[in-house]
Amino acid sequence: MSKWREQALALAGVFQSAVLVERLAKTGTAPQEELETAVYSLFQLNPARTEDVFGGAQKVLPGLKVAQQLLKTRRHPEYTDSLRYVLSVLYLQRQLSKNTDLLSIIGARLEKAKVQAEHFSPTHENVFSNLATIYSDTLSTFRFRIQVLGDFNYLQQQRIANQIRTMLFAGVRAATLWRQLGGSRLHLIFQRKKLLAATEELIAQLESSNI
Repeated sequence: MSKWREQALALAGVFQSAVLVERLAKTGTAPQEELETAVYSLFQLNPARTEDVFGGAQKVLPGLKVAQQLLKTRRHPEYTDSLRYVLSVLYLQRQLSKNTDLLSIIGARLEKAKVQAEHFSPTHENVFSNLATIYSDTLSTFRFRIQVLGDFNYLQQQRIANQIRTMLFAGVRAATLWRQLGGSRLHLIFQRKKLLAATEELIAQLESSNI
């Protein structure tokens, strides 16, 4: 797989997580399979291939489609908040990458959370609660905080708040993968056409394999 296609896959993970944050905040619900993919990605600490982080490229097809639209137009009324979350997650991940102590803490706690997820299920309330706590204890300690906008009736529910924090966490995981593959915010500006072409190739390939 080419560098650009690998970057496109990782970036799709960031977009997919961002859209899930927006949906949860505004509607209180999100597709179960996409929630599972996000949680799964958090436990893949030493993947052999880029797509293994998500359990296969097919798992981030929704994120690829959102990335395609936003790489084409840079703006889309349906994903205004999602794009803001994407940029915020990329910034937050950059801050995290400079803090080796926090990275070690996150890694150790994710190992324990993985055992819990195997005992219950990836989307069990206890797992979401645990992952949200890890996010709050680590990523939420930075001066920069991601502001999530939505319906107060949903945002004040602990279950949904836990899911939102977990999705932001998964977004940071995908952003870490993107950086490891050579991605940067400058790529979103100066290499946008290459990323878009790789994204569209992946979408066409994945959709044709579904026929």
